[in-house]
Amino acid sequence: MFSNGIGTVAAGKRRVYLLSLLLIGLWGCVTCHWSPVEDICTAKPRDIPVNPMCIYRSAEKKAVEEEGAEQKVPEATNRRVWELSRANSRFATAFYQHLADSKNDNDNIFLSPLSISTAFAMTKLGACDNTLKQLMEVFKFDTISEKTSDQVHFFFAKLNCRLYRKVNKSSELISANRLFGDKSLTFNETYQDISEAVYGAKLQPLDFKENAEQSRMIINKWVSNKTEGRITDVVPQDAINPLTVLVLVNTIYFKGLWKSKFSPENTRKELFYKANGESCSASMMYQEGKFRYRRVAEGTQVLELPFKGDDITMVLILPKPEKRLAKVEQELTPEMLQEWLDDTTETLLVVHVPRFRIEDSFSVKEQLQDMGLVDLFNPDKSRLPGIIAEGRSDLYVSDAFHKAFLEVNEEGSEAAASTAIGIAGRSLNPNKVTFKANRPFLVLIREVALNTIIFTGRVANPCDN
Repeated sequence: MFSNGIGTVAAGKRRVYLLSLLLIGLWGCVTCHWSPVEDICTAKPRDIPVNPMCIYRSAEKKAVEEEGAEQKVPEATNRRVWELSRANSRFATAFYQHLADSKNDNDNIFLSPLSISTAFAMTKLGACDNTLKQLMEVFKFDTISEKTSDQVHFFFAKLNCRLYRKVNKSSELISANRLFGDKSLTFNETYQDISEAVYGAKLQPLDFKENAEQSRMIINKWVSNKTEGRITDVVPQDAINPLTVLVLVNTIYFKGLWKSKFSPENTRKELFYKANGESCSASMMYQEGKFRYRRVAEGTQVLELPFKGDDITMVLILPKPEKRLAKVEQELTPEMLQEWLDDTTETLLVVHVPRFRIEDSFSVKEQLQDMGLVDLFNPDKSRLPGIIAEGRSDLYVSDAFHKAFLEVNEEGSEAAASTAIGIAGRSLNPNKVTFKANRPFLVLIREVALNTIIFTGRVANPCDN
């Protein structure tokens, strides 16, 4: 995912665009970022030079603190890291709802809210005044008990360690960050130090002024390499020009195998009923087994399919046929989702899930503005003095884009599987509960211990054409 900015002349004075890129790929393995402190995953707050130019303090957030006081923090987890994970989930839900409102009910949606949060947290490093306040509020960072914005970066580092050191032989979760800065400018040393220490985002100088197109190709190639070639051309043509100062890139890539695979021999063509009443032909996978499941209010079904290793799962939320998915989307809250997942039980199921592939690309600017992040995108109001050494105050983000990819098949991995049309093994056992995703449903990929939402989306049209 990525956000990019382009320069303009505003209010009679030359403004410089901050090009901030955010990107996500589908399935993968997370690696913890290394820093000048040798290993940030074992570092203490005093070991990390988290001293941004401006610090935001929230005066009244006790209600949120008290709300989470009685909830159990996962074992061996820093409470503030857990609170950051919950803050990211709040942002994920709010952002998804704004995005869904802007889309047609028949459109697929896929994104990584965690990737968006991470990229804008890097932007926040250089922010001051109302720009910083809005970043804290929109991304829900101000709901963390520690009310200082500088501590958020340390907690992000620890969260990344929890997520990205979960390596096993059957799944990969990889996050990578990088700063691409114009070679003619001197960037704030503290900004660079914290970006590298906390986010592993080293600064790579490029010639935006004289070789804008070549710079764009270099960034796109880096992104493609980090996502196994799944995310390409993330920076569109003309997104970089001589006024571009900085490009921030965050990538997340996940690749996993199902703990219980679907047999290709049991996949067959079936009708999928879209939101507009039309139907189309989808490749419906099938298996029977025990999975964590719950039927909740108004007949909505919640199914959790684990990947090997059990620390990352895919959650499917399927409304009953009479209920529109859009209604579930708008009613869903992080607290409701947590309650649903906590109450799932091992259930003998007949599972029908379509094989599908989603590639989604969109600007996140409009949604973020609707959520209250206004000043960052306004050349007259943006305050980002902590990025360039001279403390210039004429930086702003002109736009923010996100690109994501998801493929679900019998193996669970991104690789294409053979398409068989056999119907062997389909049971008519009346004692088994049926979960049949032959209509629009929500999909989430989450880390289980912290319930961190890594990816989320809507499957509205999985059909083969």
